Amino acid sequence: MSRDFDALAPLERYSAASERAADQVIRAYSTSFGAATRLLGPRHRRHVRNIYALVRVADELVDGVAAEAHLPSIEQLARLNALETETNNAMRTGYSSNPIVHAFACTARTSGIDAGLTGPFFASMRTDLEPVSITGRATEPARTSAPETLVASGTGVVSATGHRFDDDAHASYVYGSAEVVGLMCLRVFLREETVNDQQRQQLEHGARSLGAAFQNVNFLRDLADDTERLDRSYLSTDDVITDDCKADWVATIRGQLDAARDVLPLLPRDARIAVDTARRLFSKLTDRIDQRTVTQLMGQRVRVPLPVKLALIARAIGSRGSA
Repeated sequence: MSRDFDALAPLERYSAASERAADQVIRAYSTSFGAATRLLGPRHRRHVRNIYALVRVADELVDGVAAEAHLPSIEQLARLNALETETNNAMRTGYSSNPIVHAFACTARTSGIDAGLTGPFFASMRTDLEPVSITGRATEPARTSAPETLVASGTGVVSATGHRFDDDAHASYVYGSAEVVGLMCLRVFLREETVNDQQRQQLEHGARSLGAAFQNVNFLRDLADDTERLDRSYLSTDDVITDDCKADWVATIRGQLDAARDVLPLLPRDARIAVDTARRLFSKLTDRIDQRTVTQLMGQRVRVPLPVKLALIARAIGSRGSA
């Protein structure tokens, strides 16, 4: 450890070490995400990494890592519930013996993230562990056609049979698994900013839209793995989506990406380029998905080559995140 690291008080040193652990988790799973976070202002980087590290740990638990370790379904569910309890306790006390949870709690307490966001996230993760049917509830802001009228009310009901999701189940799952993550990042970006109620509502709409777009793109990229290994169909009640269904989802995603683009100017300057880079990357992925049939998507996961990624980053930097 460096001399500066050694000079920290015990809790500060543990927190710094925990944040390093969170960074390593992110680096191990996504080079693109790591590149995008480096485009954030220094005051935001570690906080966004801390959020995504916890999200990754929970996601891996429900997506087969625990099963590969031969944990039965009931034990996987118990581990996920224990992770949620540990997260809640850490947000309350400011400490966890789990470094990834501790790093997240440091960010949550700094940025105003609470169980109103983590609760729906863990509820969606539990959905993935239910073997036959799911009925869960997650409080979420009601959707309206006008972003400025969003209010924190209403209850989303998650229901699915055999991991086949209808429209309502899909919407509730995506809210918990992705949109709230966008809202967590937004709280990081706005923690030292002053915005009025209308601006906050517009930004929240954009954050939710971008999170939903990310998730829906990944559903299309992961069709083969979700269908064949995990026996899940997030985009349809059918076992495999049709080309017409895929086209409808591509149109939905483009609308979500447009909604996110529209609020970029409202973000703090030191968050715009990173968010716009991510938006541009997923827009390019959407274009590539649009050019492929469902059979082709099942055969090969869509990716963006490195030279194209670098060009997207350059464009985002050149536009200063102004879309």
